[in-house]
Amino acid sequence: MTQNHVSGMEASAVSVLKRAVELDHSGRFQESLVCYQEGIQLLIDALKAVKDEAKRGHYREKIKGYMDRAEQIKSHVNQLKEDGKYHEQIKISEDATGYSYEALFKPYISNSLTEVWVEDPYIRHTHQLYNFLRFCEMLLKAPCKVKKIHLLTSQDEADSGQQGSALAELRESLSAQGVTLDLQYSSTIHDREIRFDNGWIIKIGRGLDYFKRPKGRFSIGYCDYDLRQCQETSVDIFHTKHTKTL
Repeated sequence: MTQNHVSGMEASAVSVLKRAVELDHSGRFQESLVCYQEGIQLLIDALKAVKDEAKRGHYREKIKGYMDRAEQIKSHVNQLKEDGKYHEQIKISEDATGYSYEALFKPYISNSLTEVWVEDPYIRHTHQLYNFLRFCEMLLKAPCKVKKIHLLTSQDEADSGQQGSALAELRESLSAQGVTLDLQYSSTIHDREIRFDNGWIIKIGRGLDYFKRPKGRFSIGYCDYDLRQCQETSVDIFHTKHTKTL
């Protein structure tokens, strides 16, 4: 393995662990835990490739320190979850980037996740339907085995045909992937909430529709939502041992 490759791994580890510390200090523990774990693994990979004993000792010391902190956070989060007191809030500022569905939901997706409930009144217009499609794609790519997705939304009275046909097509496509889409409409739905059957509840002020319209079809952020600017909103994350059903 070349020195440049080792230096690249070290730089990546430093970047991820710096983010972990920032999230840790701001009380976003579940997110920080994911970053600590990723950063520690990068340091371990770098350690395996380094021959210099002084540097190996430095890596070992850093790895131990970060592992100790990750264990403390894990114990703290588990206790909050056990007590039913877990609550985290993320503030997404106007024009912020880096908040794709993968980035936002990754810390709360686990191997045990099999069922998801989405309550969002605005899965109606074309861009909102695409948002929901991207959310479903994110779940399919995630390290979990989602088998059922429930969607409760409102019906588009102006163009219910487009909404209905789009969701019917998505249902058929998900079915081919072994996932059932349970679709229900409500004329009184107002709240926005996403629930995972592993106990996590995520409430986004704007629901899934928190991205700004891209400036054009060939502008940065059109395809990659991590580069798409966001509208200001807040995200509240809770954990409950008993996720309610619709």
